[in-house]
Amino acid sequence: MKKFLCLTLSLILLLGNMTFVFAADKEKWDEYWLEDESQSGIVMFPGSDETQRNFSWYSKTQSTPKVYVTDMTDETQTVFEGKSIKATDGDYANKVTVTGLEPGTEYEYYCVSDGYISQTYSFATAEDDSFTAMYVTDIHVSYSDEDENSLRDQSYKFNEVLEAANGREELDLILSAGDQASLGLECEYKGLTSSPLSRNITFATTIGNHDRKGVEYKYFKNMPNEQTLNINGSYIGGDYWFVKGDTLFMVMESNNGSGIDHHAFMKKAVRANKDVKWRVVMMHHDLYSGRITHRESENELLRLVWGPMFSEFDIDLVLLGHSHYYTVSDVLYNNKIKLETDKDAKIDNAPGTVSIVSGSINRPRNDDPDELGLNDTVGWYYADQGDQVLYNIIDFSTDAIELKSYSYTTGEQFNSLTLTKDSQKGGHPKGIPPVYQSFVYFAGTVYQFFNNINVYSRLKDSGFDVSLFDTVFRLNK
Repeated sequence: MKKFLCLTLSLILLLGNMTFVFAADKEKWDEYWLEDESQSGIVMFPGSDETQRNFSWYSKTQSTPKVYVTDMTDETQTVFEGKSIKATDGDYANKVTVTGLEPGTEYEYYCVSDGYISQTYSFATAEDDSFTAMYVTDIHVSYSDEDENSLRDQSYKFNEVLEAANGREELDLILSAGDQASLGLECEYKGLTSSPLSRNITFATTIGNHDRKGVEYKYFKNMPNEQTLNINGSYIGGDYWFVKGDTLFMVMESNNGSGIDHHAFMKKAVRANKDVKWRVVMMHHDLYSGRITHRESENELLRLVWGPMFSEFDIDLVLLGHSHYYTVSDVLYNNKIKLETDKDAKIDNAPGTVSIVSGSINRPRNDDPDELGLNDTVGWYYADQGDQVLYNIIDFSTDAIELKSYSYTTGEQFNSLTLTKDSQKGGHPKGIPPVYQSFVYFAGTVYQFFNNINVYSRLKDSGFDVSLFDTVFRLNK
């Protein structure tokens, strides 16, 4: 009995201490949230390759923004200047590109704009072709008129997930597949980038349908190699690419239905990086999970545009979002199954493309099972996800892409996916897109033309000053 009582008291004390630590961390975050530094919106986007980084942050007034970068090897400091543009919510968005970075080097940096001097943050460039990324989607940092603490608390949740992932493996890159914000507001993007840890890690984002509810993403972003000369460009941003290690990342604006634009972009990106072994696409819209039955018609149309494009350009892995349901597709070529996948799949020389959809950070979905369905292209589905918060760690190297999926809620790993190939082509079949594909691209472009008219009218009717935009259809210059 004495041993039992001692054990029980020890457990109570342990749990009490754990609760205290968590409460103290949250209390510390709440205090930090009131500081100007938390609301500066500092984010380090990727540059074209590992020799570059693109920075962005907000300030109250316009000036010449600068980023001071110190090479910790010899403590030499270099100053990089950029430009400042008026954002929609009254602040100014500062954009600076840092160049000339050396491989395998640690750097410190701080940002300066009109009297504002940020804290000092750090990052390191990769020494070889190996690096580690966290892949998440639908973070949904949300402003609410009904809850004044929603931004603070949801930003804290993302910070906690980021801390958990970085605690498993030191992260070099964050890959976010859209819907970073819920209303597309400046305050939401400030919350998204408020974590001090995120400012030490390169952050690659794409545009979700919720990011398009406002126009602020246009000013928040600072992307490399962004396609601006579109036939039907999105009003807040376009496709962009970057190379890290031996991987070409093509980040697509899937709200834009113009197949002609996307095909031209991917062709140009692949030609510019012929020697890169792995090709990864990230975009927002789910194509293959088919979990929500009323969205299957939308998925089917999107597959017509994107599936053959992934096959034509030998895409190895596609990172998606939107549905909030974790699914790993089968290996697909022109939307047809070439190899079935299962839990903890290991695939050598995949004869096509594998797509993965992850769950949401702040809006995990647990709909009525009767509302969920399956389609013929479903691979492995995490049936027990419920309302768990999910994230993924991906190790990239020349030899392999290794993905491990975790539940932040339970702390457990629930799936893995490993892709290996012995050459750039790997097992991708030789072939050409279906003969009807040019018509599909054209039809999508016509649709996007009329969709842009509708979006422009909606923004104008909502009170946005449309004179802020460059043109009606090319607002992402």
